[in-house]
Amino acid sequence: MTLPADIRFVQSHEFLVPGPDGATIGISKYAAEQLGDVVFVELPQVGRKVAKGESFGVVESVKAVSDLYAPLDGEIVAVNDALAAEPGLVGEDPYGRGWIVKIAPSDASQLTAAGTMDGAAYETFVGGL
Repeated sequence: MTLPADIRFVQSHEFLVPGPDGATIGISKYAAEQLGDVVFVELPQVGRKVAKGESFGVVESVKAVSDLYAPLDGEIVAVNDALAAEPGLVGEDPYGRGWIVKIAPSDASQLTAAGTMDGAAYETFVGGL
């Protein structure tokens, strides 16, 4: 699986990919593998304001229920409605069709701020868990 060149990760295992219509947010492949088969994704309302580190939804799997945390401050501008019918996309294609929300950042510097990791740094991080 090829990662987008500009992907960033946070320690709570969400990723963000900057884009013209907001940062695309989802959970990492590592997090999806730890969860197992995803059976439900609770999505927030479009227009909701979120703060970095705030829970904005839930992913339920056959193993666990996990909160989703905003990796930056901003406003939810899109949700992946396909996850209602196919929640398994979160694990099957996390960096593609399994994205969860798009957030318009209130501070674009948070896209690459301290506390985010590139793909190599994230691999090192999860290797130490």
